[in-house]
Amino acid sequence: MTDVAKAVEAMKAKFNPAAADGLDLVFGFRIDDTQNFSLVVKNNTCELLEGENPDAQVTLVMDAETMKGIVSGETDGMQAFMGGKLRTEGDMMLAMKLSELFPA
Repeated sequence: MTDVAKAVEAMKAKFNPAAADGLDLVFGFRIDDTQNFSLVVKNNTCELLEGENPDAQVTLVMDAETMKGIVSGETDGMQAFMGGKLRTEGDMMLAMKLSELFPA
């Protein structure tokens, strides 16, 4: 498992099922333009899948260091976005939901 896959897996461990009540969402992650993951949030559960998911409502694009920093809590996602280290494709407002679903 790559460092990025480990970081995404660590993010899954922080999942808050109560925040996912009634949600049916797919979050995509593109890391270093070479690795793709998706998180499927449905029925108060979270499933991590490797590969690109065409159903992703929002995709977060960043490098591996930014991803690891956000998951570990060393990097603030909003600051990474404002600093150009993180960008979104799709519904940006859904990206804001990640902080509720995966609290630090």
